[in-house]
Amino acid sequence: MNEIVRVAKVFFAYIKRPNLYPELSRKIIKNTINRGNAFKGKEKTGLWAASQSVSQQDAVMKLFGKDATEFRKAFGEVLEKAQQSERECPIKMGGAGALELIYYACEFTHAKNVIETGVAYGWSSLAMLLSLKNREGTLYSSDMPYLDQDGDQYVGYVVPDTLKKSWKLFRFADKESLPKIFEENSSFDVIHYDSDKSYNGRYWAYNELYKHLREGGVFISDDIGDNSAYQDFCEKNNIKTTVVEFQGKYVGVFIK
Repeated sequence: MNEIVRVAKVFFAYIKRPNLYPELSRKIIKNTINRGNAFKGKEKTGLWAASQSVSQQDAVMKLFGKDATEFRKAFGEVLEKAQQSERECPIKMGGAGALELIYYACEFTHAKNVIETGVAYGWSSLAMLLSLKNREGTLYSSDMPYLDQDGDQYVGYVVPDTLKKSWKLFRFADKESLPKIFEENSSFDVIHYDSDKSYNGRYWAYNELYKHLREGGVFISDDIGDNSAYQDFCEKNNIKTTVVEFQGKYVGVFIK
């Protein structure tokens, strides 16, 4: 799609949805005045993450005392069906993340209340819901509509209907979704962040989410090498974090 056409399509899609006007204002500022914000501190954090990163398998064993290879043995059929659903989906979204890390974080905390930002196909949602179903828990998800692809109906496409009864999806930007979620539930066992990639967006969300993570809960953030927001947040709060190298990117995880 021609970039000018794509931008125009997204802009008019925002105009049709007044509940997204606050995010439209933020995006205009982010893409004009604050264009460099997305990569603030990237070089510093890239070196920091590379110097201490471990594999997902090592992280799962170190933090949760589990063999990560057991996940795909236990849920091979479910994951195969999810992969088929992704192949059949008519639009393209972000791929699967560190599913084993996410699943075993939920198992480790005996999670009943989990929150994630960013859904796309719903791979992380699927990993969480596979654990939550054992305890009749609830997953609260924040995800913006896919305005450039008319893809709202495909969000969470790989999640089977049998798991959706435990899932509450809020279709706004994080600054609107999170307060609504916190009104329903104020304490969470696991938090998974994978939405706004800008420094300011991440740093704001990390602080808000951290307040609602219970002691002993697990915090996970994808793509922490994009900028230094995660490193800065952990250093400011004296948090000892594990850095996981996953498919050429870095994931941050710590137990509160």
